[in-house]
Amino acid sequence: MKKTLIASLLSLGFVFSAQAKDIVDTAISAGSFKTLATALTAAGLVDTLKGKGPFTVFAPTDDAFAKIPKADLDALLKDKAKLTAVLTYHVVAGKVMAADVKAGKVKTVQGSELTVTTMDGVKVNNANVVKTDIVADNGVIHVIDTVVMPK
Repeated sequence: MKKTLIASLLSLGFVFSAQAKDIVDTAISAGSFKTLATALTAAGLVDTLKGKGPFTVFAPTDDAFAKIPKADLDALLKDKAKLTAVLTYHVVAGKVMAADVKAGKVKTVQGSELTVTTMDGVKVNNANVVKTDIVADNGVIHVIDTVVMPK
């Protein structure tokens, strides 16, 4: 009986752990995107990024957000329109894996273009891509070390 219960619990745990997470849940579980999660909530974009997608998100870490002066970040978090523009500038429609990245311009969900370079590592505008291909059930996350701002 005890062995059956343990086996059942282990298999149930496996089913839940094997279940894919969306972009938002994947970022939150990574632990280094607390500021991004706060910003997505403030901008009302959580449901969008939990949607069907697929999306490619260039996700700035908490350290990337820390590069923005506190007063500027606080002001950005209070300005929903500007915050939405900044956050959607980090999102590209479709699922673009690292192996598929090519240098050039990429149109963002925000409407402007990001410049991707591949010399000496991959860069998105002035941000270094520090980790790639974090797969979610509705897209992929590539981690960047700087918040990129639309022009």
